[in-house]
Amino acid sequence: MWKLLKKYFVFNLSAGMEYRASFLIQVFGMFLNNCAFIFFWMILYKRIGGDINGYGFSDVMFLWALAALGYGLAEVFMGNSRFISSIIYKGELDVYLLQPRAILPNLVCSRMNTAGWGDVTYGIVLYFLTQSFEPHKVLMFLVFSILMAVVFTAVRIIYHSLTFFLGNAEQFAGTITEMVIMFILYPGSIFSAPSTWILHSVIPAALVAWIPAEIFASFDLKKLLVLLSADVAIIILSVVVFQAGLKKYSSGNRMGTRI
Repeated sequence: MWKLLKKYFVFNLSAGMEYRASFLIQVFGMFLNNCAFIFFWMILYKRIGGDINGYGFSDVMFLWALAALGYGLAEVFMGNSRFISSIIYKGELDVYLLQPRAILPNLVCSRMNTAGWGDVTYGIVLYFLTQSFEPHKVLMFLVFSILMAVVFTAVRIIYHSLTFFLGNAEQFAGTITEMVIMFILYPGSIFSAPSTWILHSVIPAALVAWIPAEIFASFDLKKLLVLLSADVAIIILSVVVFQAGLKKYSSGNRMGTRI
């Protein structure tokens, strides 16, 4: 399976680089788009003259760096997760069922969104411009970014898998995952109950960004273990929901395979 995933990555990257000008424009365009928000936060903090509910400028930049790198990794390595609903209701899942490999990782890793490289680059650059260079801090940032990529993909899988049961949940799944990204870009302390209950569960912004940011600022082993347990639970839930939905899948009777 790992050899297959490696070949997917090399093939998708080669395909993206086939038109280098287009590839570089997408990457640079995404990087430039993200950079514009730095100035917004700089101006905001300059006018406020302090922090926002305990979040300083550096803390918000950590959220942005984490979100960019985590989201970028998800798009680069698991870019097909955003198309699961479309693949299901069009009957295109048959292609993956024909292959002698685990269906879910094969499905989500078979496509790359080249614009995700812009987010990856932005996240790394932003971190080293605004955060500590201490090795353990860098390691935590990378680990939390990878966890975010995996959990974010798991959330996509859960909501897109509802298409098995509802017929087409593409719009709903897209809205939920966009809301995850939207909320994690703002300080978690500005939200209060009952909205925080939703942001810890249905839209797990706290799990992918706010709690990692707290651990990054002040390491807490107990909180880290709780975070890891919650992440594992979401990943397992995504597999369970997808497998349950797969039992309801009806073939699209489409002639096709992949070599």
